[in-house]
Order: sequence, then structure tokens, then C-alpha cells
Amino acid sequence: MIRHIVMWKFRPGTEAEQANFLNGLRSLQGVIPQLLRSEVAVNVGDSSYDAVLVSEFESLEALEAYKNDPRHKEVSALCKSIREDRAAVDYEF
Repeated sequence: MIRHIVMWKFRPGTEAEQANFLNGLRSLQGVIPQLLRSEVAVNVGDSSYDAVLVSEFESLEALEAYKNDPRHKEVSALCKSIREDRAAVDYEF
């Protein structure tokens, strides 16, 4: 099993787009079959990142299939237009 964690720092003034992006991520659960579990959350503290995705996949190949799915790419394109920074880690568990 693979856990995929991504954190984003968004540009100021993009709050509406941020909400659309995070809701778009949430909407992928149950739609893209490789995505076994996902949690999307907004930071409530004062740290470097504004939001996080924690998701789980059967394998690295399943994660790659998810990343290349057109529905994920559409959501990801919105993120790329509003983010300042991104950090990610994938690990086996």
C-alpha cells in the first residue's frame, strides 16, 4: 500500500479557487477506482502550508494511474494556477 501526502501553499486572493480545488479533490473519491481513500483538509494553524491531501493506493502503479486520470488532471490544473508552493511524499505502509 502507498500513502500519498501533498501539501499546498496558495497565493493570497485565491480563496474561491482554493475552495473549488479542494472540493474538486474531494469529488474524486469513489470516482477514480485507484483512489482507495482520501482526506482533504485545510490548515487551522499558523504553519507553512494551507491545505493537505492524504490518500492511499494499492501500489505506485495505481498512484500513477490516478495522477494521469483526466479527472485528476483537470483538478490539478486549477491547483497549479493558484499555488505558491507544493510538497509531497509517497511511502509504503
